[in-house]
Amino acid sequence: MKSIALIPEERVAQAIFVVRGQKVMLDSDLAKLYGVSTGNLNKAVDRNKKRFPQDFAFRLTSTEFKNILVFQFGRSNSGSRGGTRHLPFVFTEHGVAMLSSVLRSERAVQINIAIMRTFAKLRQLLSSDKDLVHKLEEHDRKLYDHDQNIRYLVIAIRRLMSQPEPKRNPIGFGAHNNKKK
Repeated sequence: MKSIALIPEERVAQAIFVVRGQKVMLDSDLAKLYGVSTGNLNKAVDRNKKRFPQDFAFRLTSTEFKNILVFQFGRSNSGSRGGTRHLPFVFTEHGVAMLSSVLRSERAVQINIAIMRTFAKLRQLLSSDKDLVHKLEEHDRKLYDHDQNIRYLVIAIRRLMSQPEPKRNPIGFGAHNNKKK
């Protein structure tokens, strides 16, 4: 089997986004990796709709697409990306795996393997960092508790400052002492 020059893992990792709590890739990014047009990739998916249920591939909402453009590309509208007639499809890890059965070229198989390895590495990194995530959550909780304690101190100080001075009896002899009893 002839090996195709593969793309770096970093490039694949940069094309993975989190949408609706799932790691996904845009149809246009996948098309570039597979060396096909976005239209041809989507046509192949349309011809095989049964292979792509909602948890494998779905169309982005306009808000989701805008957020991806702003967050990842630093652009505020789709027009700066060349314009799109339709909102893009995104593919989950399972959807990307299914693409290899739809796109039957040698390049598609090799690219698919590279993408699957990248998804696996990301999953491994996330699971190995659970301890770090736990420590960060614990740190956040301590900061929250600390902030709460400071807030209570500020409230107590304000209460002390806002209390009226107690009335004191004047010192010495004055007119107020001449009242008849």
